[in-house]
Amino acid sequence: MNAPDRFETFLLGDGEKKVTEEADTRVQSASVFTFNKEDHTLGNMLRSRLKQSPNVYFSGYKVPHPLVSTFELRVQTDGSITPRQALLQACKDLVTDLGLLSREFTKEWELRKMVGDNVDGGANGV
Repeated sequence: MNAPDRFETFLLGDGEKKVTEEADTRVQSASVFTFNKEDHTLGNMLRSRLKQSPNVYFSGYKVPHPLVSTFELRVQTDGSITPRQALLQACKDLVTDLGLLSREFTKEWELRKMVGDNVDGGANGV
């Protein structure tokens, strides 16, 4: 098989960095971030969150090869903040959003258990 061992898709090797940044010299205030051992899930969340920032002109990602667990995220800002600062803020915002989602989901789950709904998702469930 051509596919790598499953553990190689998420465990960093010795000396391997999670994220690297390379300035895009063709465009002002732009960088390309390479994320190792990550996939479309994180790439799409970061791209989407970056696009919500008023200081970000462009954010997009690509996966160079489907069998390699990396993606490249390109970020261009208006110059008032660096692409790195925009990415860090997007990460902080995502952590906040996911924490809120977790709390709301847990609250709904507990309320359904208290009411006595069928929470196992059976035929008579929700």
